[in-house]
Amino acid sequence: MTEHGDPGDLPNIDPESLHPIAVDALIGPDTARHAPRILILYGSLRSHSYSRFLAEEAARLLRWFGCKVRLFDPAGLPLPDDAASDHPRVQTLRELATWSEGMVWISPERHGAMTGIMKAQIDWIPLSLGGMRPSQGKTLAVMEVSGGSQSFNAVNQLRLLGRWMRMVTIPNQSSVPRAFAEFDDHGRMKDSPLYRRVVDVCEELVKFTWLMRDRAEYLTERYSERVESAEETSRRVNQVAH
Repeated sequence: MTEHGDPGDLPNIDPESLHPIAVDALIGPDTARHAPRILILYGSLRSHSYSRFLAEEAARLLRWFGCKVRLFDPAGLPLPDDAASDHPRVQTLRELATWSEGMVWISPERHGAMTGIMKAQIDWIPLSLGGMRPSQGKTLAVMEVSGGSQSFNAVNQLRLLGRWMRMVTIPNQSSVPRAFAEFDDHGRMKDSPLYRRVVDVCEELVKFTWLMRDRAEYLTERYSERVESAEETSRRVNQVAH
């Protein structure tokens, strides 16, 4: 069983209702038991960034649920195609994506869509990297913040991208409207139904990450790729024979 964080770091939680993850209900006897590795991406560079505040709140919750969490700061990340893939910030992002078993993507909604900062991070994560697929089969939770009324434009776009990246996007999601009213002066999210939904999303992500562990390779194996592999093998053998 993984260790859980200090509930004292979660002042708006009802400790009687926050339950540890029942790992044995989700995995087999031979499944690895290391802490789930979660990468959080957020889509703003503002010093007073509500998407970053939400990312930090999610990180605290995920650590309580026993996860090892890394947040990627998008500052200094070049636009896609505006730098080589060996750029240090790109390399850091790709290493974290490869390291992770699950991700959380959190974007502000700007002009009815996710931010370019958010999209640039996702665009720098390739479908394949050195014979590996850094996103395929990994779990994903999506959230958004907005300055006005509640909207789901950004999370819907993030879901579409998650599918394109061949990720297992969990059913639950969070959209935080009027974000300026949902966080205190210290950047902590206030207790509300919106906060409780964030807790739900984090809890569900951890459950799905445990459920997918050691099964992702089998679940994402494809007939079409097996056919292609057989054809490539046949061509190679025939070339050698000639």
